[in-house]
Amino acid sequence: MTDAFVHPYIPNTAPATKAEMLATVGAASVDEFYADIPEGLRVPDLIDLPAALPAEADLVRHLRGILSQNRPTDEVVSFLGGGTYQHHVPAVVDEVIRRSEFLTAYAGEPYEDHGRFQALFEYQSLMAELLAMDVVNVPTYDGFQAAATGLAMAGRLTGRSRVLVCSDVLPAKLSKVVDYVRADLELHHVPTSHGIADVDAVSAALGDDVAAIWIETPSATGAVETRLAKMADAAHAAGAVVVVGTDPIGYGVLTPPAMHGADIVAGDIQSLGLHQWFGGAHAGFIAVHDDPRFVMEMPSRLFGLESTTVPGEYGFGDVAYDRTSFAHREEGKEWVGTASALWGIAAGVYLALMGPQGMADLGELLLARTRYAQQKLAQVAGVSLGDDALHLREFTVEFADLRAEDAVHALRREGIEPGIPVADRTLLVCVTDATSQADIDRLADALARLTAAAPVAASAPASQEQNA
Repeated sequence: MTDAFVHPYIPNTAPATKAEMLATVGAASVDEFYADIPEGLRVPDLIDLPAALPAEADLVRHLRGILSQNRPTDEVVSFLGGGTYQHHVPAVVDEVIRRSEFLTAYAGEPYEDHGRFQALFEYQSLMAELLAMDVVNVPTYDGFQAAATGLAMAGRLTGRSRVLVCSDVLPAKLSKVVDYVRADLELHHVPTSHGIADVDAVSAALGDDVAAIWIETPSATGAVETRLAKMADAAHAAGAVVVVGTDPIGYGVLTPPAMHGADIVAGDIQSLGLHQWFGGAHAGFIAVHDDPRFVMEMPSRLFGLESTTVPGEYGFGDVAYDRTSFAHREEGKEWVGTASALWGIAAGVYLALMGPQGMADLGELLLARTRYAQQKLAQVAGVSLGDDALHLREFTVEFADLRAEDAVHALRREGIEPGIPVADRTLLVCVTDATSQADIDRLADALARLTAAAPVAASAPASQEQNA
């Protein structure tokens, strides 16, 4: 786009208008606004777009051609996880969140109605019961932000600047958290042992400068931390806050982190009634005990129950709104951005439908199915488990004579997404309630054929793979 081009749909693109705006802010060119963005992240030239299309129908046909290259995971046998999971979503969840009073509501008038407030209050209550916590926020943007906010809260509460990362964290999540807190906190990694945290090493690394220990359970490889209480005791003795990043899907059977000493529990609710889609629908939660010190550090909204002027009548609205970044704006302790309220309503519907027994049944199914998959794949010649920890939903396998990427390319041609390569010979495999025993058996059989012909498979050209 040249300086003389005036876009028909984008305002203020006329040269005279742009020049006036630049003069007002004291900038010589638009490029000055992007000075802090590294060159490697910038698009140096114009985006390579096709020539203008004469009609809307032509544009629709063009876009459909691009989209048709995607393959949804429900059209293949999928073992993909890594932060976005393919769980069954009951039809009633989609039906409720498609209702106009929820789907179109963003923020502010005229949508500040008690129906939406009550729906989110119910979501918070259900999450609090599942997590054995007292206070849960209205959903934040995603689980990555929720974890970062939890650590930032710990930094403000303690006045300290060091965080011990005790578990294996998804690389994408770690990158976002580091970017979010780097101005105030330094993250120090404590090496894990056999897939889980090394409790002795964590205890030895604690000091009076540690704001928090950060524990992910299940970890990036699906390992469940079984000694969280010992780490929490050591952290509290050193004056540090215990921040646990988790996925709530397993707490129908697993003991919630709060009962092991966690002060702040944060994570993503994508597993609770949200589709995997093409990257998922994500929303973050932050949960704390009913302690004003922690509650008042939460920068996001909370909805509570309050009596009205009519005896016996109750309404729903903000709790301690003046502590939020929405109230303080640029003077706030932290900015949380757009809330993902619609996804909170979806998760609330899911939890209400499942109930305690449903979540317990689901948790038992996930543990059993995970263990079955581990045993089945470990029986394949040339395949071994990455560790001997307890796993929920995800685990890693190691190949003796096969590259993980080659396994993905080869099995993708058979309509199987076997997992995510996390190292040269390491594959992260995920099973959920949407994964059948027959699916697991099919994966094991396909890997057995592949490992038996490993040299041939390793030389197969990657260009033969299908888009997924």
